[in-house]
Amino acid sequence: MSRTNRFYLPPDKWVAPYTLEGSEAHHLSTVLRAKPHDRIALMDGQGRQGIFKVVSSAKKTVTLEPLSISESPVPACRLWLAPGWNKATRRGWFLEKAAELGAWGIAFWQSEFSQGKTPDQPKQSWENQCIAAAKQCANPWLPRLMTSPSGLQELLEATRHYAKRIFLWEDPSCSHMLDPAELCCQGDVLVVLGPEGGFSQKETDLLQQAGCSAVSLGNRVLRWETAGLLCLGLVFWQEQHMRAHNQI
Repeated sequence: MSRTNRFYLPPDKWVAPYTLEGSEAHHLSTVLRAKPHDRIALMDGQGRQGIFKVVSSAKKTVTLEPLSISESPVPACRLWLAPGWNKATRRGWFLEKAAELGAWGIAFWQSEFSQGKTPDQPKQSWENQCIAAAKQCANPWLPRLMTSPSGLQELLEATRHYAKRIFLWEDPSCSHMLDPAELCCQGDVLVVLGPEGGFSQKETDLLQQAGCSAVSLGNRVLRWETAGLLCLGLVFWQEQHMRAHNQI
C-alpha cells in the first residue's frame, strides 16, 4: 500500500490483540491486499487515533500492532443539528457532509409536517455513512445519532441542559439574523430545523416557550439540509481559522 489508509475500530475493541473484523478486515486484506508490516491508521470515532502495523492478515480478520496512539481533545463548541424528519432522498448525503464538517450530533425528530415516521432508534446504515465520511476526511469524531419519534417535546426534553438552543425560522416576522458567534459558544449548541413543510404554529410556540431563540438565515428559503450544513460550515471555518492562528 502506497499511502496510509484509515479504518474504523469500535471503542470497545481497542485492546490487545488489536483486531479488525468484518467489512473493515475484508477491505484491508482482500481489496488492499495488506501484508505484514504494512501501516494503517485507525480511529474509534470518539477522538482516539493511531498508527498500526499489520501483524497477520486473513479474509475475515486482520491482527494489528500499535505503533502510536493519540487522543484528540473534546471540541469546546459542539454543534448538534436537529432536522424535522423528511423523506430519505437527501438524508444519506446530509449525514455524510455533516460528518465531514464535524457535527457533534444529529437528532431527527417527528414534526407535524414530517413525511413518514421517525424511527424509534438511529439506523445502522446512518452510522455506516458517518464512519465512511469520517475516515475519508480524517475526522476523529463521529456524530452522535439520536431520534425523537414522539415529537418536538421529546427533543427539547433531551437537550434541556445544552448551553444554547436556537431554531432556524423562515417566517418574515423573524428579524434576528444569525450571528456566527451564536453557534461558536462553549458547550453543546442545538440548531433545530423544520422539515420541508416548515414548523407548525404549535411547534414554534413550543420552541419559544422552551427558551429557544428564533433566528433567520436571510430572505432566501433554503432546503433543510442546506441550512443545516451552512451552520456547520460557519463553525468549521471559525475553528480552522483559529487553529491556523494558533488560538486553539
